[in-house]
Amino acid sequence: MSLKHGLLGLLNTEGAMTGYDLDKFFKESLNYFWQAKTSQIYRELSTMESMGWLTSERVLQEEKPNKRVYSITPSGKAELLSWLLSPDIGLSGGTKNPFLMRIFFGAEIGKEHTLEVLKAYREGVAGYGAQMSNVQQSIAREKDKYPKHATYWKLTALSGEILLKAAAEWADKAITILEAENEEEV
Repeated sequence: MSLKHGLLGLLNTEGAMTGYDLDKFFKESLNYFWQAKTSQIYRELSTMESMGWLTSERVLQEEKPNKRVYSITPSGKAELLSWLLSPDIGLSGGTKNPFLMRIFFGAEIGKEHTLEVLKAYREGVAGYGAQMSNVQQSIAREKDKYPKHATYWKLTALSGEILLKAAAEWADKAITILEAENEEEV
């Protein structure tokens, strides 16, 4: 997925939105599997507008800062549908995982430091796992507003829950393996 497609999907689902609203909606709905900084979102909106995938209208306000409202165009809807119907399931591009790269070279910092990194990772995974209940509650609250989307949103949340459980299990096993190894063997 690209950030562009996530933003197109939100505009297609919700209708016209400001950059601020898109950023907020993105962080409340997609953030558990795709993180984006506010600056990235605004940069993508500008790029997408130049590509003709969306338009924007500047709205002047008296007692508040002016705002820009974005709307998806027919070209943007076509791009979104093309991406959604693509047979690419995301495995062909490979995986980029900076954390695993760090573990791969863990011998450079030694067993004790690598164990600290793994334990911090395990705690972080547990924290994200706790947040997944908030995601499920959010989906339940929005079910009436987005009845045709809620089931699909539940599917992505389910993937997040399962991936977090697998990550926690991996971390536990990795810690056990490292703790069982003699320093000379590591």
